[in-house]
Amino acid sequence: MANKDDVLAALAPVLELLATLDPSTGEATARLEAAFPIGGPAMVALRALVREGVEARWLCEKENGGVRFGRLLKADARGFSIDVVHLSGPGAAHTHPRGELDLCFGVSGKPRFDGRPEGWTVYGANTWHVPTVEGGVMDILYFLPAGAMRFEPKPADAVAVGLQAPR
Repeated sequence: MANKDDVLAALAPVLELLATLDPSTGEATARLEAAFPIGGPAMVALRALVREGVEARWLCEKENGGVRFGRLLKADARGFSIDVVHLSGPGAAHTHPRGELDLCFGVSGKPRFDGRPEGWTVYGANTWHVPTVEGGVMDILYFLPAGAMRFEPKPADAVAVGLQAPR
């Protein structure tokens, strides 16, 4: 049976690459997709580990309003925290003070995260959104530089990204 250490070991090369990226530049998504394509062997293995953890409820162990979530890692030596969310529909509105890098795995249906298919989604610093999965269900890993995220309505100085649910 998979455990947290197995998932973190599978994520080690991802975290090494993330530490070299600036989420505010357009190159971050392209570099992640080239190094870790969603259908490649590393991501297929990671998807299976994440799915096993979510089903066993040691990942996404908390629930609020039908959204399951949990923190896999507090900010580590490379500066990232990792949250995992099992989502269908809208999540909680939040701002990314330092950006957010998301790895989205489709679970059922034909899900789209903020209008995008499964795979990598990157938001730059000072962006805001209501994370939304339409058309199915996804397991999403949120990589947060310095663990920085603020749950809040859209601040006046933030840039809205993705599909926004009505407020």
